[in-house]
Amino acid sequence: MTVEIGSLFSGVGGLDLAVEEIFGGRTIWQCEADPHASKVLAKRFGVPNLGDITTVDWSNVRRPDILCGGFPCQDVSAAGLRAGIADGTRSGLWSYFAEAIDMLRPSYVIIENVKGLLSAKADGGDRGSAFRRVLQDLAEIGYDAAWKVVGAADAGAPHQRDRVFILATPADSDG
Repeated sequence: MTVEIGSLFSGVGGLDLAVEEIFGGRTIWQCEADPHASKVLAKRFGVPNLGDITTVDWSNVRRPDILCGGFPCQDVSAAGLRAGIADGTRSGLWSYFAEAIDMLRPSYVIIENVKGLLSAKADGGDRGSAFRRVLQDLAEIGYDAAWKVVGAADAGAPHQRDRVFILATPADSDG
């Protein structure tokens, strides 16, 4: 049986390809609103694109074994305004990712973001870090998480470009 993967904030599918390779799975749907990235996805994967994550009715979406994605980083990146993941920010689209996890209940969730997620404030102020908020949201919907910072150079790239990867599993599983 092939592992089925759902992808949020798919971009041009780089994370999807990595998850397919590592887990021996196949992507069954993607969720990407950008029209240019969507053209690349259509050619590369040829699977349904759910479009704008803020309009998806998760009760009508096929449940994947793995849900992966990298929600927008602009508001947690060291290069950005550091506005956090509060509502109204691009990075605040995290709440839609959390909603998808809660509704779909995949066996595995893989989240990717910039290293700035670790130090950015959740709301741009002083109410804890954005990273802590992500972990708290996962815990509130019944998921345990492990994480690691991985640099592009670790995979042979000629630059560092650190990324945070979070692997979450249902708290009641042996994951």
